[in-house]
Amino acid sequence: MDEFFTSEQLSTYADKGVELLMQFGPRFVLAIVVLIVGLSLISRLVKVMAKGMERSKVEPTLSRFLQSLVGIGLKVLLLISVASMVGIATTSFIAVLGAAGLAVGLALQGSLGNFAGGALILMFRPYKVGDYITAQGVSGTVTDIQIFNTILTTPDNVRIIVPNGAMSNGIITNYSAEATRRLDFVFNIGYGDNVSKAREVIMAIMTSEERIFNDPEPQVLLSNLGDNSVDLTVRTWVNAPDYWPLKFELTEKVKTAFDREGISIPFPQRDVHLYQTAG
Repeated sequence: MDEFFTSEQLSTYADKGVELLMQFGPRFVLAIVVLIVGLSLISRLVKVMAKGMERSKVEPTLSRFLQSLVGIGLKVLLLISVASMVGIATTSFIAVLGAAGLAVGLALQGSLGNFAGGALILMFRPYKVGDYITAQGVSGTVTDIQIFNTILTTPDNVRIIVPNGAMSNGIITNYSAEATRRLDFVFNIGYGDNVSKAREVIMAIMTSEERIFNDPEPQVLLSNLGDNSVDLTVRTWVNAPDYWPLKFELTEKVKTAFDREGISIPFPQRDVHLYQTAG
C-alpha cells in the first residue's frame, strides 16, 4: 500500500509547523497570559467599584447594574485586544459592533432615556421608597424605584408606573422630605359672630393637642372678609406623619366646638327683594 505522504513531504510539513509555531506560539501564549491577567484585574476592579459604591451608599439596584455594565464592557475590550494580539483582524468586527450599537441605541432611545433618568434618581435621590410625592400629574407613595420606572401606590391602593425619564425631567413635590410640616386650615364664621370668641375656641383646641408644636405656636389670623363669611386662617406645625390624621381630627373638633358655642358656619346665600310697582 502506497504511503499517503513521502518522507520529503513530511519533512516539509514539519518545517512549516515549526515555523508557524515559532511565529504564532509566543503570540498565542502571550494572548492567553493577557486574557487570564486581564480577567483577574477586571474582577478586582469591579469588586473595588462595588465597595466604593457601598461606602457612598449608592442604591443597590444601580450599583449592581453599573458593576455588570462596566464588567461586560471591559471584557469585550479585553477579548478584542487578545484577538488582535493573536493576529485576527478586528477592524471589521469593531465596525460591525459600532453599527450594531448605534442601531440598538436608536431603537431603544426611549428606554435609554428612562435608564439615564433612573440612574440620576438613584444617584441624587430626590425621593426614596416610602415617600409620598406628586409628579407628572399623579400622586402616591413610592413603593419601588427601578432602573427604568418608578412605582407609586395611591391612597386608594392603585399602582401607577411612571417612566424615570419623565420623572427626572419634571417637577417633583416630595411631601415626606422634611420631618415637619405646617398644617393650615380655613374656618368660616358669620358676620354676626364674635371673632375673638371664635379665635379662643380654635386656640383652645390647638393648644390641647399634644401632637401640635408649641414652638412655633399655633396662629389664628383673620385672613379675609368674604361675600358670605369671615375667614379665619389657622397655622400649626406638626410632624410629617401626623399631618393627615390631625387634618381630619381637628376639622371635626372645630366643627363640634362651633356648634356647642353657637358659632355659625355660613353657607352661600342670597337675599332676594321683590318690589311691587303700581300697575
